[in-house]
Amino acid sequence: MDSRNLARIEKLRNAAVKPVLSYEEFYYHFYHRYDQIKEQGTFHERYADAYAYAFDHITPCIDPGELIVGKPVHFLPEENREEWTHLKKTLADPMCPANGQDSHTALDYALLLEKGMDGVIDKISAYQEKTSDPEKISYYQLCKSVLNTIVRYSERHADAAAALAETCTDPDTRKELENIAAICRKVPKNPASTLQEAIQSVHFLCYCVSFFPLRYFAQQQFQLGRPDRYLFPYYEKDLAEGRITKEDAQVLMDCLAIMINRRVPSGLSSGYMVGGRKADGSVVANDLTLMGMQAIDDIRLVYPSVGLCYTADMPREFLQKACDVLSHGRSHPAIFNDDLIADGLVSYGIPKEDCREYIHSTCVEITPIAASNCWVASPYVNTPQHLLDLLDREYPDFDTLMQTYYTHLDNTIRANYEEQEAMRLTHLDKMIHPLQSCFTNDCLAQGIDNEKGGARYNWVMPSFVGVGNLVDSLEVIRQLVFNQKKLTFAQLKALLDTDFEGQEALRLQMLEKVGKYGNSIDEVDCMYGEITRHIVAECKKYTHSYPNGNVVPSVFCWIMHEHLGRATGATPDGRKAGFPFGDGSGPCQGREFNGPTASILSSTSWSHKEMIGGVAVNMKFSKKTFTQESCEKVAALITTYMARGGFEIQINVTDKDTLIAAQNNPEQYQDLVVRIGGYSDYFTRLSPQMQAEVILRTEHEI
Repeated sequence: MDSRNLARIEKLRNAAVKPVLSYEEFYYHFYHRYDQIKEQGTFHERYADAYAYAFDHITPCIDPGELIVGKPVHFLPEENREEWTHLKKTLADPMCPANGQDSHTALDYALLLEKGMDGVIDKISAYQEKTSDPEKISYYQLCKSVLNTIVRYSERHADAAAALAETCTDPDTRKELENIAAICRKVPKNPASTLQEAIQSVHFLCYCVSFFPLRYFAQQQFQLGRPDRYLFPYYEKDLAEGRITKEDAQVLMDCLAIMINRRVPSGLSSGYMVGGRKADGSVVANDLTLMGMQAIDDIRLVYPSVGLCYTADMPREFLQKACDVLSHGRSHPAIFNDDLIADGLVSYGIPKEDCREYIHSTCVEITPIAASNCWVASPYVNTPQHLLDLLDREYPDFDTLMQTYYTHLDNTIRANYEEQEAMRLTHLDKMIHPLQSCFTNDCLAQGIDNEKGGARYNWVMPSFVGVGNLVDSLEVIRQLVFNQKKLTFAQLKALLDTDFEGQEALRLQMLEKVGKYGNSIDEVDCMYGEITRHIVAECKKYTHSYPNGNVVPSVFCWIMHEHLGRATGATPDGRKAGFPFGDGSGPCQGREFNGPTASILSSTSWSHKEMIGGVAVNMKFSKKTFTQESCEKVAALITTYMARGGFEIQINVTDKDTLIAAQNNPEQYQDLVVRIGGYSDYFTRLSPQMQAEVILRTEHEI
């Protein structure tokens, strides 16, 4: 990359480490206007009016060096704060019902690029002409108004770029700004013709769809889907016609990646996937697949959250590229098993021709692209706490304990289903998101907003946290209470209630002398498989009222292993009270005593296929011993993991000394990114408990 481009990317990434980020001004203007017209017209008309008013009153911001524009930097002026406090209390809060974790999806970017918003408006008009239902006619009119609002907002960015160009003295910068102005006048209104137009159009939709007036208090995490598929024709055409070079394309991909950090706060997860197969079975492996991974290395930020969809017949250089990027200490890409995930999606009713179009919707949760309004990790279930709830009595044998546990867990699954169902039904009256619906199948065809069940798939995806701790705890009970009879349940409960006070030797025996998940011990690993099979079977008993409203389980945790662990007392596996649970679906921290191969054998000893809600297996390797030969060995481990039916694996290459130095001198390590429990975050922004958990993870040498 030439010096000008290197300087551009470095300047933009430095601004994105701690970005200015606020949607507040938009929401103030929306509710300010809505309050003025709340007695006028229909709800759809009021929404359209307030939506347009808000976008027309927030000021576009274009920073020097940007090639892709559109970001939320709209802080509310001080003179409006008193009114906004009143509006939130009297209008905004009552309009926003309790919600599950939505927005974890990718939209129909191919439709946007092919048709432009004007083409989608024409599509809506055709649907509108075919219906006599006044409610649908009104809704279609709202959708068209919303799309026109976004077009107008893009044109205001064009005006801003043109104004900057007029006062710019540097000819190269002036040319860039004039080009941005021309692009923002063309897209997203019209179909894209070039790679930069396509990237700008996709980014602008993904940015604007995050303004969700009836969902103010939730962070929106819309994903970019599969850019190496929908952008590739534009790249290929530009390259053939001499419009760009490969370096130019990489710079644009880097700029797109940086802009994710300008619209999504850290501590969440947002990005895209590359690789995998098309519907016809052919492998997606092209220049943009490589560039999508290279962007991670170029910008070195918490986003994009990139997933490489692995297939056994993918050219070797693509997995090698992933390992090379990871060897530099990056926390991405995560590696996903494309064929296994596709089979899992088919098991939940996705047609075979559609099962390759999915996204890791934030961390590892799989949702169908352009067709879903799924609630991920809704809710999180504290599986070790369910065991602690049962330790106030004696059990005649281990099987009785397990049956009692399953009954308790099943009751929780049912109660959670009923709670989520009630929450979803509140959306029928209170929620709409017309912009998302315009790019989500089959909302427009039905004339039904995605918040009211118009999306093709409406899964609710509970996540079961701490299963590794649960399995290790059960094995301690099996050995020390039933087989060796060293403890009664009363003694065990007293030990845990006092957090092992005065019993450190016994705690270490529980922690280190009893077999642990992650060491290829059949009797322990089989227990993990038995529990996950039970969870899958129980979840299949329930279906939500929205179309295709399956309950789809997962065993990943985001940050909830720390939150739930903090609230949970000591557990029989030797974990002390308040310490985080295991960080995903692999072994708990520091318990992989037999090396990485044994860890992988344990992690793949049970079926991942139906855990479409997400499986996250994290492995940490010492940066000090990571060489080119190490990369090849890690690639071999990943290949083995995938061949054995692994869902997802994440490699963290770091070292304990660096992490401790970052704890002691956080100002020197503000951009140090580490993998957590399915997502990545800046190490110095983690809680002390989470930092300790990351440091404790087994650091393999290879």
